[in-house]
Amino acid sequence: MNFPILSSLILLPAVGALFLFFTRSNKENNITVKYVALFTSLVNFFLSVYLWILFDQSTSEFQFVEDRVWIKDLINYKVGIDGISILFIILTTFITPLCIISVNNSIKNRLSEFLIAILIMESFMIGVFCSLDLVVFYLFFEAGLIPMFLIIGIWGGTRRVYSAFKFFLFTLLGSVLMLIAIISIYWISGTTDVVQLYELGIDAKYQNLLWLAFFSSFAVKTPMWPVHTWLPDAHVEAPTAGSVLLAAILLKMAGYGFIRFSLGLFPIASEIFTPLIYTLSVIAIIFTSLIALMQEDMKKLIAYSSVAHMGFVTLGIFTIQQQGLEGSILQMISHGLVAAALFLCVGVVYDRMHSRLINTYGGIVSIIPKYSVLFMLFNQFRNFD
Repeated sequence: MNFPILSSLILLPAVGALFLFFTRSNKENNITVKYVALFTSLVNFFLSVYLWILFDQSTSEFQFVEDRVWIKDLINYKVGIDGISILFIILTTFITPLCIISVNNSIKNRLSEFLIAILIMESFMIGVFCSLDLVVFYLFFEAGLIPMFLIIGIWGGTRRVYSAFKFFLFTLLGSVLMLIAIISIYWISGTTDVVQLYELGIDAKYQNLLWLAFFSSFAVKTPMWPVHTWLPDAHVEAPTAGSVLLAAILLKMAGYGFIRFSLGLFPIASEIFTPLIYTLSVIAIIFTSLIALMQEDMKKLIAYSSVAHMGFVTLGIFTIQQQGLEGSILQMISHGLVAAALFLCVGVVYDRMHSRLINTYGGIVSIIPKYSVLFMLFNQFRNFD
């Protein structure tokens, strides 16, 4: 197939963002700006559905591979998908239009800039799930920090600057070691092509240090205990659309990284460090669940429960068994949908009452009964998640 469908998925939101960049945001054209962003994201969603229809489920090989020289003899722009990637791509393209729809009342200033940040983030997130080169993956993985930093820092709550910098520094510092590891892999193997590295393998004597370097980045982004403290602050201060993207997609990028790179490139080290993962995951599940029980803020409650749910994900991944991996992927997809739904529900009430405290939600069923039923259902789904 000659049509570069993956590049189109990555670039289309960026093209929409470029169009919005040249559109001045004011009260008269806010609706137009929103419709343009929504149209762009919906086209990308239908393109991802078309990709799903074309996807050959009878093979485990990478499909729709695009390989172009970027920097000669150094970096290739290489993207492709398999059965794991396509699920997260569809999740991303499904959630993004919902985020754009949710800005009805929550974003009143600089709407076009906010929508530009969301569309740019969509491009970067899809790029993460498509990347088949370590350098390309790293660029997309880290570039996603910038629009989310701006979303929290500009359109967030009263402590937005503190939360934005905490989010940025935690996640960026965790990724410095991963960059060093990628450079080391190039020196060791002479390539950063993921498919070639799967075939060549990495010498066992290097695997432990390289695994730890990748772990330093993925553990923060997941987030695992004890480097999870940035997440509740980021969720509380982020606008509704930012919280949805953070919970539904950004946390899943690290889980995807564990599967694609930690297990795929360093299988021996992954087995050695499995007890460490089990220990941290069990602590996260128990500790953050107890903290969630004490929360008075709805967003903090959902944030801490997300840490616990991601603990189940890392447990499943490092069973290194088919059932465990399939279960962790299913958990990530279901968590992405349910967490997004809950943050949207909280956003509905916050826009009207300007409070996230649980004790202010009393009697809400008599005012908006249909909403209350949905909120109850999503909470039940969260329990089954």
